[in-house]
Amino acid sequence: MLETKIQLNEEGDGKILIEERGTEIAFMEISIAKNFITVYHTEVNPSAAGRGLGKKLLQFVVNYAKNNDLKIIPLCPFVLAQFKRNEAEYTDIWAK
Repeated sequence: MLETKIQLNEEGDGKILIEERGTEIAFMEISIAKNFITVYHTEVNPSAAGRGLGKKLLQFVVNYAKNNDLKIIPLCPFVLAQFKRNEAEYTDIWAK
């Protein structure tokens, strides 16, 4: 069973991670400051590749941004590519 959660330190730096049976198999490095979430990097363990975990992380950060009135700064190449491919879907949360 997969569990997705967010871990942040007091400064707002941290990650969104997906665990399977207590083992981290994918993560997204993020930082939250003011009204923005900056996404720096997304990584999926090679043993978990092909399961759509990158997109699950993306959906989690998008939902988090929408629920907390935040905009996303997509510095991560994966997230930026998804935003560009589906621009209309992310217009309300994309800090261009």
